[in-house]
Amino acid sequence: MNMNGPVEISKRERFQTCQEIASRLHEVFKEKVLAIGVYGSVSRGTDGPFSDIEMFCVLDDSGDETDFSYEWSAGPWKAEVNVMSANVILATAATVEGEWPLTHSPFFSPLSLYDPAGFLAELKKAAESPAKQDFKHAVNEVLVGEMYEFIGKLRNISVNGPSTYLPYLTMQFAKYGAMLIGLHNQKRYSTGAMVLPEALELPDRPAGFDKVARLVMSGNLSYPSELLAACEDFWSGLVAWAAEHDYTIHSKRIPF
Repeated sequence: MNMNGPVEISKRERFQTCQEIASRLHEVFKEKVLAIGVYGSVSRGTDGPFSDIEMFCVLDDSGDETDFSYEWSAGPWKAEVNVMSANVILATAATVEGEWPLTHSPFFSPLSLYDPAGFLAELKKAAESPAKQDFKHAVNEVLVGEMYEFIGKLRNISVNGPSTYLPYLTMQFAKYGAMLIGLHNQKRYSTGAMVLPEALELPDRPAGFDKVARLVMSGNLSYPSELLAACEDFWSGLVAWAAEHDYTIHSKRIPF
């Protein structure tokens, strides 16, 4: 057995492995299987020689809330299979949360390996169901839950250090800034590797985001004063952007 991580595998071999996994899912779950789909780079046809396999299996569990994952390495390749009952995956697809622009593409365009009842069309319909208010709520949550917290950490660093945390914090500013832009535009990113370049192509970006994103993309994160200034400028841009679009950062009362 290969013990040194992933090895080069052709697209054809990887797809054959997907089919073998699907056959095993049928053996294990039998008539409960409603649909089996492949997502990620394999579904898009962009998988590279070392790409892993990502799949989901939908079960008819008669109202039960089945939700678990198998994740394993066979040596030369790795796979993850999410097993969910129909009600769980439909509810997940219809929910908008902070990382929706990155997490929800599998519900829109999976590669079907088994779908005799047309469940994947129902799944896509559920994924398309959230209203504008759902996206607004998710934006508000990211602004307070992530960005407000990040700017507090940044200001603590500017007073007390350590500056060694700044590169990671700048990456978090960039990542969640991109999530805000995706949520605002109701656009999904194709893959984690493309979040920042694709965010830079979307309209109506907060002032300061581009500088932070380009710093992270360049890997030029060695100068604390530059990172502090860029993130502070981005925060100022976010405050103005939130006010312009009626997003909420500050509450005038305790919400309970």
